[in-house]
This record gives sequence, C-alpha cells and structure tokens, in this order.
Amino acid sequence: MLFPPDKIITMNLKVFGKNPSGDRLKVCEKSGHYREGVFQNMEPTSVLKKGVTIIKLFRDFFNKPKTLTPDKEIPFVKIDLQNLHFDKPTVIWFGHSSYLIHSNGINILVDPVFSGHASPFRFFGKSFPGTNHYQVVDFPLIDILIITHDHYDHLDFETISAIHPKVKKIITSLGVGSHLEYWGIEKSKIIELDWWESEIILPGIEFTATPARHFSGRGITRAKTAWSSFVLKIDDRQIFIGGDSGYDGQFKVIGDKFGEFDLAILECGQYGVNWPNIHMLPEETVKAARELHAKMLMPVHWAKFALSVHPWNEPPKRLMAAAKIEQQSFVIPKIGEAYTIGVDYTQTIWWEKD
Repeated sequence: MLFPPDKIITMNLKVFGKNPSGDRLKVCEKSGHYREGVFQNMEPTSVLKKGVTIIKLFRDFFNKPKTLTPDKEIPFVKIDLQNLHFDKPTVIWFGHSSYLIHSNGINILVDPVFSGHASPFRFFGKSFPGTNHYQVVDFPLIDILIITHDHYDHLDFETISAIHPKVKKIITSLGVGSHLEYWGIEKSKIIELDWWESEIILPGIEFTATPARHFSGRGITRAKTAWSSFVLKIDDRQIFIGGDSGYDGQFKVIGDKFGEFDLAILECGQYGVNWPNIHMLPEETVKAARELHAKMLMPVHWAKFALSVHPWNEPPKRLMAAAKIEQQSFVIPKIGEAYTIGVDYTQTIWWEKD
C-alpha cells in the first residue's frame, strides 16, 4: 500500500483547504458583495439552470461524446522558462487557465495546476496527454502568483505546496488566503483584494481586482471566499486576467473604466446548457472581449481537462467563427508557446492537426 489509510484521510482533508474565520472573516463581511453569510455576484446568478436536476447532470456526463477528449497527444512547445528574455509582456500558456506572464525579468504566474488532475482526487479530472510537459521544477522564481478563486482547476494543493517557496508575493481574492495559510504559506506573502481595490506590487506593476460572475467552494459550502478577474498594468501595457466568469454587464463596466486592453485573457471552455450563468459560451467570450475594448483576445480554460460535455476542441472553432463576424483579433498559441503582445503572430489550426 502506497499510503496508510490515516495518511490518505489526512491528505484529503488538507486538500479541501479552510474557509475564512476570525479577523479574515471580519474583512470578508465588510465587503460590499458579501451578504447573508456568502459572497454574491453583481447580478443574480444560479449555478445551475432552473429545472436541472442531479439526475440530469449524471445522465449527461455518462453520455459524453467520444470527442470529449483528444485521441492523441495535444501539440506543445517546450521552452526554457528559466532563461526568458522578453522586453515586452509575453504570455506562455500551459493549458486550461494556467499561464506565465513575463516582461523585463518579472514573472507573474496565474492559476497554476500541474498535478495532472483538477479535483481533490487523482482519479477524477485527469489532464489530457500532452499537457503535462511543464512541472514546478521548470519554473524560475515567481515574483507574483495570481489565484483568481479557490476551485480545484485554479487553486491546486499539490502545485501550490511545491511552488510556494519560489514565490515572492501572492495576489488573490478575499478569503482565499485562508486556504493558503492553512497549507503553510506565510501570511506576509499574501495580498487579498476586494473588487475595485488596487495594489502596486513593484514599480510599474499594478493589479486591480474586478468583478466576475462565478462562485467558489472546495467542499459542500459555496461562496465563502471571493472570486475575481484582475486588471494588470505592466510596462505601459494593460492586460485583463479574466479568471472564471459567466457573461454579464460587468465586462462593459470594466472596459469603460479602464479603456483599451492590449490583451484580454478570457475563459472559453467548460460551458454547458445546464450552467449558462457561470461559464461563457465562446460567442459570449468574443462579446466580452469587444466590451473590454481588447486589441487581442486569448481564450483559455480549455485544452487540458474535460469538465463539461462539449468536444475538447469545440471552443476554438466556435470562437474563431464568432471573432470573424465581430472582427475581433485573437491569438490561440500552442501549450508552451510564447506570445508577445504587439508582435505579429502566425496562427495555426493546431487543434485540428492529424
């Protein structure tokens, strides 16, 4: 037996994290979007569509299409992350919602999940072949780690436990620091922001937490910690870090407030007819990018895990069709491929390669 039963139980308890209490809970309770003991969205939001039952969810999941997962390894590029030398903001995507933003020697890592699964257990939510060629050991020192919210496909216990010694500062949503401290991360490293709060981390690098339409929770209870998108200003560029969000009017609010974005990184996957409010359809992703006044759109939250019932490569197909109609520029790099803002990029349809 690899682990004795008591060790397995302990590990499983640890992975669930810990909800806010004490002084941290008092800070959460002062938030303008914390009411009746939980965080709320700007618009009324149900996780599931009205009338959807657990039986229907199970029936849909047990009748998944064969194209839910790729039939061969996903194309990838392996570059030396320890020796990056880009003088303009450059994004390297690792599948799903994990990516590194590098500029002039500064490394910003977003929602890293490198354990090979997007759940508390290794047997569920396994990553696709070709998406695990980057591991924590490959990464340089991380100046800033961004955690948008506490779902398992964004806040991964195994990855955080391994990488936090390399991390100088962590920016996250209200309450999420409770999980991090429970896992042994120093409180002094953690900065928790409410919506519309800003923090200058280093000269020329500013983060602002902005609204998202989603929910949180690692166990039975939901919405005890907050969820956010973030606006990043770095080296005279502006990047929208979308996190998870269903479509709502806040994209226009954010776009009108901040003006033009050089790049909007937005979710485009794991959508479903049973949960239309908490994840965007690809067509809504394009609409959100337009309302953010994004010069360039990069779709994420796909190509690593099957957390819905759509074909694994449907998101980019639908997004491309919608972007053509809306005249929205987009970039969809391979996993591990570097995209530098403002530099011409030759798009290939790599998700349909034989």
